[in-house]
Amino acid sequence: MVPNAAEHMVVKMIVNRQPRHMKIEPRMTLLDALREELALTGTKKGCDRGECGACTVLVDGRRILSCMTLAAMSADRQITTIEGVEQNGELHPVQSAFIEHDGFQCGFCTSGQIMSGVGMIAEVKAGWPSAATQDLRQSFSMANLAANEIRERMSGNLCRCACYPNIVAALRDAAQKV
Repeated sequence: MVPNAAEHMVVKMIVNRQPRHMKIEPRMTLLDALREELALTGTKKGCDRGECGACTVLVDGRRILSCMTLAAMSADRQITTIEGVEQNGELHPVQSAFIEHDGFQCGFCTSGQIMSGVGMIAEVKAGWPSAATQDLRQSFSMANLAANEIRERMSGNLCRCACYPNIVAALRDAAQKV
């Protein structure tokens, strides 16, 4: 059954610092809204079931899987995609570190890896522990961000090319610059 116009809704959100209005079908995912309605194709559709992380974006600064989120759930929220990570024409430190450390091969997962890395660094700055954190009684800080912590925190993002050592190196470097 094809939805009719009465089954559409208007969603307002701020995407990459720009107010956006979209008329969408209520079941449309945020991933599809970004790609199809706003032509922001940097966010990739990998598995389309929340397993690979290629669709990672930030919603109000927190990383989410956009293929598992309805666009309607993001109304009145701040969405940041890979296209909006740079500031004033300057690459984000995570983007620069990925280039410097060759943190990509085929590039398909790269936007999701970078977005997840940006979110991960924000979580570390906020003092959030992970499943790999040794002592939950101590405050967690950037100084505790070892390779095992990065691997655990990035475990929801898969790389078909197995470029993980370079991704971890890039994120360790970027974490020191953010």
